[in-house]
Amino acid sequence: MTTFTTGAGTLTRDALAVLQPGFTGTTAPDWVRRRLAEGLVSVALFGRNVADPEQVTALTAQLRAERDDLLVAIDEEAGDVTRLEVRTGSSFPGNHALGAVDDPALTRRVARELGRRLAACGVNLNWAPSADVNANPDNPVIGVRSFGRDPALVARHTAAYVEGLQSNGVAACTKHFPGHGDTSVDSHHALPQIDLDATTLHERELRPFRAAIEAGTRAVMTAHIRVPVLDPDRPATLSPRILTGLLREELGYDGLIVTDGMEMGAVAGTYGLEHGVVLAIAAGADAICVGGGLADEDTVLRLQDALVTAVRSGELPEERLADAAARVRSLAAWTTGMRRPPAAADDPAPEIGLTAARRAVTVTRAAGPAPVTDPVYVATFSPAPNIAVGDETPWGVGTELERLLPGTATGHFTGPDAGTEALRAAGGRRVVAVVRDEHRHPWMGAALDTLISAGPDTVVVEMGVPQSAPRGAVHIATHGAARVCGVAAAEAVLAG
Repeated sequence: MTTFTTGAGTLTRDALAVLQPGFTGTTAPDWVRRRLAEGLVSVALFGRNVADPEQVTALTAQLRAERDDLLVAIDEEAGDVTRLEVRTGSSFPGNHALGAVDDPALTRRVARELGRRLAACGVNLNWAPSADVNANPDNPVIGVRSFGRDPALVARHTAAYVEGLQSNGVAACTKHFPGHGDTSVDSHHALPQIDLDATTLHERELRPFRAAIEAGTRAVMTAHIRVPVLDPDRPATLSPRILTGLLREELGYDGLIVTDGMEMGAVAGTYGLEHGVVLAIAAGADAICVGGGLADEDTVLRLQDALVTAVRSGELPEERLADAAARVRSLAAWTTGMRRPPAAADDPAPEIGLTAARRAVTVTRAAGPAPVTDPVYVATFSPAPNIAVGDETPWGVGTELERLLPGTATGHFTGPDAGTEALRAAGGRRVVAVVRDEHRHPWMGAALDTLISAGPDTVVVEMGVPQSAPRGAVHIATHGAARVCGVAAAEAVLAG
């Protein structure tokens, strides 16, 4: 017979404390404010909650009026994955661009300035950086979110990013443990499996996480992936062997363990949302990320009730839930203690993000291409959006080239006839062809074949992972599609 040492009120408060829910709207809903008074410690912001920095600052102040020691989490990797600048594109290049430069001091400065801006808005937990080693170039979900494919490079930049971000009181959440880089399946849709041996796992996948732990990362996010060498049965998020045995005991990590989004198909579609949440806490996770898709009070209440019921039935040890809640409250206390008046920007002129984006650009020129001086036609070849990135964030070089070369026209194309359609739309003008991960999309490569065959002076801008061989009169690789990467690419087009 199970004997409970806590009352129903304490169980409910602990169950609320481990949830990191999202909500809709740009102001705090009444239900969120009520739950904060009842024990909720964290909320998560998504692009739908953001209009501009001033609005986010007002929103977080409204939330903290209910609970001062509040964790406000956001998925602000910068680069392709931005929530704070979801309508315009990020002012900072992403990990792949920083890895291409390979200057850890620069990465640290970028992360420090990003942390400064987040802290100024009242955000104190960032679900970043991605420490995944991009071992599989066909990975559909990581790509430019990774610093690169060399474990040592990824490790040193992960550590620099953690240090920079946390220097401004924003907790880093290093992800996706134990490493999502060698997958060919998107865990938003299904459960990926990584088949590798123990040596590869420890020397490649885990190396950046060790670096993050040594750098003092305050949180680690789990991956919804199955790694048979560690646990043949359960994905990492639900695996005691991986979260408790490997991360806690073997690697010695003592901070907060946060799950990736629990609505994702890899967990919810396999185990069910409520059951998956109970299994995750039992396995060693401390905080449940939910709200990217299910952003309502009913979801919070269902998950709270599932956790309380699991404790009462003996499925979830009471001590494990209490420990998880205590870890959440401990991180909230750390961020509260780190809070200070907003600091001045480290690099006001020029901004450090644009500086980094310019340094990340690589240019390959064919023999004797004519420089671009007249208006061009910018043909952007758009793949299906990555769910982590979203389809609402603008990308490309068209807007900047329209500003720099008045009279420039633009168009977006996709599918097997994209090249022919773009050539027709260009109407004889010189083409700047913008692609994203050409190597992953045969139709995109075929479109470039068509354009370059018809116009050898075509300029190609690759804004994804530059895996394909450079081609065109000028080939510009930005290593990411952030707004500042587009600015840097447009400058390179004119300098070409």
